[in-house]
Amino acid sequence: MTLAYHILTILSIGLFLFYGFACLFFDGMVEEFERYGLSRYRRLTGSLEILGAVGLMAGYVLPGVTLLASAGLAILMLLGTATRIRVRDTPMQTLPAVVLLLVNAFIFLYTAGVVQPAA
Repeated sequence: MTLAYHILTILSIGLFLFYGFACLFFDGMVEEFERYGLSRYRRLTGSLEILGAVGLMAGYVLPGVTLLASAGLAILMLLGTATRIRVRDTPMQTLPAVVLLLVNAFIFLYTAGVVQPAA
């Protein structure tokens, strides 16, 4: 596996653990989800983010889990990007969701063998 794959996977794990716990325990995220009109999904979203991060970690032992975790996180970020666009957030507010979508899409495609490392 390439260095870029490992760096992006570790980045995704760290960020999703942080954001997942933030969704579950930080008051600021309560306000954000209210702003999105999605208050009832805050705990689910945080739990899925943590589960996805744990799945990426488990993927180092069970590679098939990486496919599921990265696909799930990419879908979650696709929905997050759509939500940010729906509530008319600025491009800078939307950028983290887009970046995490692309990072997890890359992890998925790399693990699936679709993207090959440069020679």
